[in-house]
Amino acid sequence: MVLSPEDKNNVKAAWSKVGGQAGDYGAEALERMFLSFPTTKTYFPHFDLSHGSAQVKGHGKKVGEALTTAVNHMDDLPGALSTLSDLHAYKLRVDPVNFKLLSHCLLVTLACHNPGEFTPPVHASLDKFLASVSTVLTSKYR
Repeated sequence: MVLSPEDKNNVKAAWSKVGGQAGDYGAEALERMFLSFPTTKTYFPHFDLSHGSAQVKGHGKKVGEALTTAVNHMDDLPGALSTLSDLHAYKLRVDPVNFKLLSHCLLVTLACHNPGEFTPPVHASLDKFLASVSTVLTSKYR
């Protein structure tokens, strides 16, 4: 999915509002995903998935850092996320649908924390961006 210059500006502006809370938002999105889509828990059998657990927070931080990298490298997502794509495809073997589920939960989390900035155009741009990230992360499954 091609991001237009307007999409890129919307994503950068929205992510700038996240600031240092990317890890917290990542953890909240993971918690939403685990509660809303319980089958996603199967990839985390060794995690304490309770509210506020250190393991969910730790993985949320990784999600937030990966998305920050993606935002900073929108013109080369495959290069920026190559190592992460390899990890999820070859070692972890995560079902690709889970990236779409997490993307949905990230959108909900961003909308809850930034309702004034979460306009329809920003929503559409973030959705396209997260779909692009998901596509890159699942590209090595083929």
